[in-house]
Amino acid sequence: MQQGIASHADGELILKLYELRTETVLRAARAWVGGEFWPTSADEFFAVKNDLGSQKSAYLRQVVSYWEMAASMVLHGALSSDLFVDCNPEPFFILAKFAPILTEIQAQEPGYMGKTQQLIEKSQAAASRYEAVRKMVAARQASQD
Repeated sequence: MQQGIASHADGELILKLYELRTETVLRAARAWVGGEFWPTSADEFFAVKNDLGSQKSAYLRQVVSYWEMAASMVLHGALSSDLFVDCNPEPFFILAKFAPILTEIQAQEPGYMGKTQQLIEKSQAAASRYEAVRKMVAARQASQD
């Protein structure tokens, strides 16, 4: 995995990923997944994910697949891991939201959010970022109970 000084190509790819995130539908999907969707059980998660004709299912699948694609680019060396982690807290936030139910999700869908998890395992910067975000999300979830 590429770490350290990012190349000009890394910078261009980060900017392209940012540009894609501003696309109207992806922006709406990110707003819903990031702000409104807080499943408390795998059943609640799958009720949305498996409702394939619904907008909410499409939003969930679009956001997760977007961030898994980006993490895959990092894992395959197409993008500096340090630059990616510095610029993108969102995939770690989404993983942290699902962390309490992720084992149950992965029992039905092995490898769900697996690229983001692999990135955390392979990059100290990603692991540190995830841990900070996980604590923030856990505190929010505890205050909602």
